Amino acid sequence: MSCTTILVGKKASYDGSTIIARDDDSGSGRYDPKKFVAIAPQEQPRHYRSVLSHVEIDLPDNPCRYSIVPNVLPNRGILAEAGVSERNVAMSATETIAVNERVLAADPLVVLQPADEADGKPEVPGGIGEEDIITLILPYVSTAREGVKRLAELLETYGTYESNGIIISDVDEIWYVETIGGHHWIARRVPDDKCAIIPNQLGIDYFDFDDAFSDAREFMCSADLTEFIETHHLGRAAGTQGGMNGGHCNPRVVFGTATAKDHIYNTPRAWYMYRYLDPADAENLTPESDDIPWCLEPENAVTVEDVDFLLGSHFEGTPYDPYGTQGTEESRHRYRPIGINRTGHMVAMQIRPYAPVESRSIMWISYGSGAFTTSAPFYANVDDTPAYLRDTTPEVSTDCLYWTNRLIATLADAHFYETSNAVEGFSEDVRSSATVWWNVRMMRLRLVGRRLGLVALVLVPVLRLAVLVLCLVLRLIPVPMGLLVLHLFRPVLWRLTTKWRNTCDRAMRSCSATCCTRPAISCTTVSPCRIAGTKPLVLSVSVSPESDTQASK
Repeated sequence: MSCTTILVGKKASYDGSTIIARDDDSGSGRYDPKKFVAIAPQEQPRHYRSVLSHVEIDLPDNPCRYSIVPNVLPNRGILAEAGVSERNVAMSATETIAVNERVLAADPLVVLQPADEADGKPEVPGGIGEEDIITLILPYVSTAREGVKRLAELLETYGTYESNGIIISDVDEIWYVETIGGHHWIARRVPDDKCAIIPNQLGIDYFDFDDAFSDAREFMCSADLTEFIETHHLGRAAGTQGGMNGGHCNPRVVFGTATAKDHIYNTPRAWYMYRYLDPADAENLTPESDDIPWCLEPENAVTVEDVDFLLGSHFEGTPYDPYGTQGTEESRHRYRPIGINRTGHMVAMQIRPYAPVESRSIMWISYGSGAFTTSAPFYANVDDTPAYLRDTTPEVSTDCLYWTNRLIATLADAHFYETSNAVEGFSEDVRSSATVWWNVRMMRLRLVGRRLGLVALVLVPVLRLAVLVLCLVLRLIPVPMGLLVLHLFRPVLWRLTTKWRNTCDRAMRSCSATCCTRPAISCTTVSPCRIAGTKPLVLSVSVSPESDTQASK
């Protein structure tokens, strides 16, 4: 799959959240309908068989609940693509990358070998791939680091039939894993104060073997990776930043590719994202630069709106915008934009450190081409999802949001200038409606918490005074029964009032903490999601046949 990835460390985001986001683009000439579903533990298979590679794997018996955005059609397997578990671990899989021929010769991809009845050869299963990864990992890990280790075990045991980048995050860390050939891998932690950008290329541009083989604070890899490089002469010497250099290397030089096709299809996307996030440091970069850094320190704190814009962008403000007026007809169609009509969905997963554990993770979901729609937020830790997102049909239907967005994009693409204001207004309406809903809800919760707190402040002392008076009265009763009541009643009532007061205090603290949140949540842990009502917002577009533009070509 041709995709684009943005990863935002917790100190680079606007609210201290970790954010991982990726476009999932389908192949040319087809659509892959998407749905948003919650997977209960009892629905998770205990014996897994891949559709594409036929690999069979026994799975643990203790999965947790998780939410994913898979393909509707099962012809290529589950293809979960993006997901968050109830343990607040998020995954996005996969970013398709490429490794060079020398790597593939040394460690070939593990592809399915069909049976040959004529020669009497049985089928040989392939390895794991995009179809399988989230299903095999997400329900079984409690942290991103655990996710990397489980992925590593699967890669080394079964291998893979494709080259992929896999993202795993939790509230503290984001890890990016790249497969190297059939069985090898490297992983780098996204620095807390930086963003990483990956456009269908092997992205990691610095790797520290000393850290990977000691504390593994920032890097992890296959146990035999250095021997693998040396044995197969993969470490081309190219100065301190290229090939092997003591205890570190540049994986792009050792494992990756840099072709003329990259300059058309991949590097321009990285250039535009870098230009947007860190314009000062991007001055010397071009759309065809091979040395665009894997990560950067953004000029401003990165918001979900920034991520949404970038993953739906088409080189706005440059001569390369296919809908723009700058440059020439040739320049406007020179490079592959980020947001294209083949985008199946964009999912940004935000894990918020300040939110309660049960509602900490948000999935910002956008169906279809990001240039003509917007992402909307949903709780990830849910038992069910809204029907208009869950029940996407293989056939075109306006009963589901996926196909509605596809139809809108078809109309708006051919009439960009006439519809751009409506598209922008639609995006603003979705975010503002959801944000208003969230703020109103939090204000109500805070008001309830304050009222409980006030009641506790007034009533608890009154009840305790009553207990003391009662105890005094009981002491004056010259019968053993009075003493018995005293010893039984006083401690019980005292504990009850203390417990109630503490409950009220916790309610006030919880409401004070959660009311500071800004994401527009649209679902509870047990009920369907709603944004601005019971139905999705739908953009109405009025077009005329004579308003076609060159941008539709």
